[in-house]
Amino acid sequence: MGMGKAGFYYPGADRLLHPPPLLSLLVLITFSSRVQIGVCQVQTPQCRIQKCTTDFVSLTSHLNPSLDGFDTEFCKALRAYSACTQRTAKSCRGNLVFHSAVLGISDLMTQRNCSKDGPTSSTHPEATVEPCNYHSRHHGPHAAGGERARPAYLFCGLFGDPHLRTFKDHFQTCKVEGAWPLIDNNYLSVQVTNVPVVPGSSATATNKITIIFKPYQECTEQKVYQAVTDDLPAAFVDGTVSGGDSEARSLWVAEKAAGRHVEIHAGYIGVTVIVRQQGRYLTLAVRVPEELAAAYDETQDLQLCVNGCPTAERIDQDGLLLPPPPPVLGLQQQQQPGFQHQQHPRASPSHAARGGIGGVGGFTPQSAMAKCQEQLEVKDIYFHSCVFDLLTTGDVNFTSAAYNALKDMETLHPKRERWHIFPRANSGPSPAPLLHHLLLLILITAMLL
Repeated sequence: MGMGKAGFYYPGADRLLHPPPLLSLLVLITFSSRVQIGVCQVQTPQCRIQKCTTDFVSLTSHLNPSLDGFDTEFCKALRAYSACTQRTAKSCRGNLVFHSAVLGISDLMTQRNCSKDGPTSSTHPEATVEPCNYHSRHHGPHAAGGERARPAYLFCGLFGDPHLRTFKDHFQTCKVEGAWPLIDNNYLSVQVTNVPVVPGSSATATNKITIIFKPYQECTEQKVYQAVTDDLPAAFVDGTVSGGDSEARSLWVAEKAAGRHVEIHAGYIGVTVIVRQQGRYLTLAVRVPEELAAAYDETQDLQLCVNGCPTAERIDQDGLLLPPPPPVLGLQQQQQPGFQHQQHPRASPSHAARGGIGGVGGFTPQSAMAKCQEQLEVKDIYFHSCVFDLLTTGDVNFTSAAYNALKDMETLHPKRERWHIFPRANSGPSPAPLLHHLLLLILITAMLL
């Protein structure tokens, strides 16, 4: 509903005035733009009649006189308008627009048989609080303080062999074989199960994800979603696709690509989860409001998204490689010429044969970098993770896993300036050190058995 053209108008106004009395017509004339008002009269800064008028326009612009309940809502809006004029009456003394509005309000209330006493409309009807909508409940105009605060969100992701991006944007490569909690708070639990990728090695990847949405007021009962390799369902374990009142859409599952891509939206807690299957393994990305992520006690402190992987489960340290022990260094010196993947103890010919460049011989660091660069143009940590996974497994599906993990992060991560993480503070390592570091990372992982 705009102001500044032919004056104030609300749907069905012509039906309210048969014919429009002089005073009502005067009200319609006074509902003009600030420019029109300025031509007739200069208002003092303290007189807020224009704000009262704007609020009335907002309160009535969506009303339809032909529908039941119109008179009740219109009377509420008139009483709110009248109360607003009373609050600004002292500062508007002598203001022609103010006095015209007061007379017009009285005339319209008489027309519609509105009582002077009764409930009034909110000045923000378009932002009615929805109890099962997190943003509306906590950050709408009716939130504490009446401010439209922008929610603060956190992002966490897990993909590949496996690579973890925590809520603090720390990037780690871990072992974490078996079942581990990514998130465990008063509203949400996310657990992943990782299994060995290459026989005889500590390399793992995710083959099971369990997500528990805990009951919340009238918005949803407890709902559990579970995905395993080759079974990425488009429903919760009880067969339903939503929680609570389906009309409110407080919690629902959306299938984006059958068997490959599912999204879960929990509007009542402001959470979005993306689950994918790439090859034989699963990836996960999740966005959570910061205040909800912090809602846990000391018994729930083992959360990979919150605190990262335990030191004993880490392959790297803050994105940098740990100094290799002497036995690994000796092994590295023996295998360094040619960087042949098939000589590495973590990789088996069967894994290298699945899409490896050069046939059964698998990937060299150079060919792995070339393969990853087909989808990952920026040589950030997602690119380096892709190269690492190809050298570790020879499975080209990890290339798509890294690419989709990057895209999911860009979709959910709230801060664009933190999207790209590089191994170094500068523009990144030169090619020669990169190859050296990748090989050391693989060798260190192989020795952590």
